[in-house]
Amino acid sequence: MTVARTGLIQFAGQDQTVLGADIQLQQKAPSFVAIAQDWSEHNPLEETSGKVRILAAVPSLDTSVCDIETRRFNEEATSLGEDVHIFVISMDLPFTQERWCLQASVDRLTTLSDHQYADFGPKYGTLIKEKRILRRAVFVVDRDDRVVYADYMKALGDEPEYEAVLSAAKSVL
Repeated sequence: MTVARTGLIQFAGQDQTVLGADIQLQQKAPSFVAIAQDWSEHNPLEETSGKVRILAAVPSLDTSVCDIETRRFNEEATSLGEDVHIFVISMDLPFTQERWCLQASVDRLTTLSDHQYADFGPKYGTLIKEKRILRRAVFVVDRDDRVVYADYMKALGDEPEYEAVLSAAKSVL
């Protein structure tokens, strides 16, 4: 049974229900299935086993803060090298993600849609029930599938602490 919590996040001034418990440091990262831009099904943690992973949950790529965040992580991907893989997960439909990435020239990270299964959101404590979008959060998963960094933004419009995320990823390379 999925935990339902209120008082964590608001949308347009109204409290929302978040499904799932928050991820704790050093816990094994929950496996999840999401959909790629070509509508293929993927288990990203399994497919990138042995790498460091950054998982960024965003409400929608078509919003200003999500745009800024995804572009920033795309830029940082080059300096992190091949041993780090960045995933940006939203409830956007795959063809929306594909269009956005093409327009933004984002090609160094992987966008995934949680729209079809809503598997990621409840497992990582990010699914906002009423709006069916993800609460903004960032996780760093080490090569052994342990969560070494987890941060949930207090408001949907807050950006993550990029340097802290990047430092956590580099520390487990």
